[in-house]
Amino acid sequence: MRTEDLIATLAADAGAVDQQASRRLWLALGVGAAVAGVAFFALIGVREDIAAALATWRFDVKLLLVAAALVAALVDCVRLMRPTATKALHWSSVAAGLLVLAAVVFELLATPADAWRTKLVGSNAWLCLTTIPFLAAVPLGAMLFAMRGGAPASPQLAGAAAGRLAAAVGALLYATHCFDDSPLFVATWYGLAMVLVTVIGAAVGARVLRW
Repeated sequence: MRTEDLIATLAADAGAVDQQASRRLWLALGVGAAVAGVAFFALIGVREDIAAALATWRFDVKLLLVAAALVAALVDCVRLMRPTATKALHWSSVAAGLLVLAAVVFELLATPADAWRTKLVGSNAWLCLTTIPFLAAVPLGAMLFAMRGGAPASPQLAGAAAGRLAAAVGALLYATHCFDDSPLFVATWYGLAMVLVTVIGAAVGARVLRW
């Protein structure tokens, strides 16, 4: 076999493995999100005033911020599960972070200074910190299992991306129940909950994604 033919064959094999690994990741995300959704609706469910909440900018921005975090984490999961992935920060993660920063700045400008603390502390901080990791548990396990087929260049970073994605799934579900809609609350408590799951994902990924 000529060298050119060998390179073409290896490239085709790598592409097939990439597609298979991506399909496994999407399947794992779907299964994990479905299990988390069943647990969410069985235990807490959406808030009673969801229709009215959708008409408020703070609730809509909350959903937007969490959805942006989910998309950015999904991009990183697909990217970092490959053996050729670079460790550079993807632009989608930067964009998600800038959205959070913009929302926080707008909230500070739109809210009197003496109400900042109330918006920040909210009324469900502890529930937020516990529910999001709980809902993220199954999605995290499913995605780490799926990413084992991708031979990630950095198991720790790939695990962290899986943690971010799992946390975003849990956060998006929880956001429909939570009555604290301020970007100050979301950036702080949703952020802390997502960091916790991300750290767990990185720690577990460093072990189970090693090859």
